[in-house]
Amino acid sequence: MTKEELLKNYQDWRFSCSAYEMALAIIGIDKQTVAPSAGASYRDSRTAYLAGVAFEKRNDPKMKEIMEALLKEDLDETFRKEVEMELKEIKKYQSVPQDFYVAHYERSDASYDAWLKAKKEENFEKFKPYIQGIIEDQKTLISYRDSQKEVYHQLLNDHENEVSIEFYDEFFATIKKELVPLIQKLQAAKQPDTSFLEKEYPIAKQKEFMEEVLKYIHYTKDWGYQNESEHPFTTGICENDLRTTTKYLINNPVSSVLSTVHECGHAYFEHNVHPKFDGTILAKNIKMGIHESQSRLLENYLGRSEAFWQYLYPKFQEIFPEQLKEVPLKQFIWAINRVKPSLVRTEADEVTYPLHILIRYELEKEIFSNRLNVDELEQAWNAKYQEYLGIHADKPSEGILQDVHWSGDGYGYFPTYALGSAISAQIFHTMEQQIDVTEALRTGHFEIIMNWLKENVHQYGASLSFQEILEKCTGERFNIQYYIDYLKIKFNHLYDLD
Repeated sequence: MTKEELLKNYQDWRFSCSAYEMALAIIGIDKQTVAPSAGASYRDSRTAYLAGVAFEKRNDPKMKEIMEALLKEDLDETFRKEVEMELKEIKKYQSVPQDFYVAHYERSDASYDAWLKAKKEENFEKFKPYIQGIIEDQKTLISYRDSQKEVYHQLLNDHENEVSIEFYDEFFATIKKELVPLIQKLQAAKQPDTSFLEKEYPIAKQKEFMEEVLKYIHYTKDWGYQNESEHPFTTGICENDLRTTTKYLINNPVSSVLSTVHECGHAYFEHNVHPKFDGTILAKNIKMGIHESQSRLLENYLGRSEAFWQYLYPKFQEIFPEQLKEVPLKQFIWAINRVKPSLVRTEADEVTYPLHILIRYELEKEIFSNRLNVDELEQAWNAKYQEYLGIHADKPSEGILQDVHWSGDGYGYFPTYALGSAISAQIFHTMEQQIDVTEALRTGHFEIIMNWLKENVHQYGASLSFQEILEKCTGERFNIQYYIDYLKIKFNHLYDLD
């Protein structure tokens, strides 16, 4: 084939793959938001069939030959990187049988349905067969892909490049060494009054305030849409079609705000990828460590800051006068940053949060090294929470069933939350040196911050690794010390322990 024919074949294939991916993404959004639960089995079987067709199209052996031929041609740097990444993905799955992939896809959908029901009914026993099946699927899938690699190492790499079990062991060893004493120190100090946050905040009023939050962060309906789900998530269709969800809690009004800002961090990343990558794997294949850095940056470094709430708090008080009329801003900020061991990861404070991730990391390592079976998992979960946070879940929805990740392909994902939090500290440190973040937040100019992130992080999409983005943005590779310093400085000051 001529170069032109190779390009035409490649571009036609890429377009058709993106069409299937879009359809499956929208079906997935529908499943987690509005689809009736009684129709789940019917939908799951049809969705799995469609996923199989997409799998066959995506892993066409003929396309492997076309890409290899293309790489022998004179290509510009960006397009060459795109083709190389696509070829790597094809090679990753070339030995995976299509019938296994389809069966796994359907099992994952059924597992999600079972997780929802088990969580609602507070019954982990009902979920056990599903989680067992998914774990076995993960092991089988990795064996098809590369039988020489350790399963958990490969799962970690699926979610972020340039990491390993050794990398995370060292990372979490530092977390334990530095943060456990800090937590103990903060727990011994005077604590803020948080009782006003536990009052009843009607959901309809929370939604009214949410419109103010979305307007403040410039998450517009031109390219972004928000819904509700049991577990907040973000799905990107393309750079100008991002779908996010949140979850409202009647006795925790800040939870929905922070989860919204978190998910909008994900959405902004994909929205701000350079237009030249739109519709390509360089826009869609962003790894989760760097992705979570943007959601965690917006949620914590911005969303929990005093400057963020200086702009929004008067409106918050206006909508909830009875609950907040006697609460000054300073007291509110201390309360939403209170450090206290909690059961639910998504509601954890910044300092104890990494320990929630450490617990999941240690459990996943044991699962995939065959040292922990599903029958022992809930007991092991509770033991880890007692060991690291000194608390114990009385019901599965606040323990082993709180997260959606283990119902599907989320194994190896959890560590990216902690890594992302640490990456964001390094990025935030540089950003504060180059723009006045506090002034931008205080005066409602959120676009100044997003423009900086677009220029220094988002535009690269998947074209650079997280280490390469950090080198371009901050001038050095990943350095966990920025994260440790940020937490110590912020919380020693907040608790008046300077």
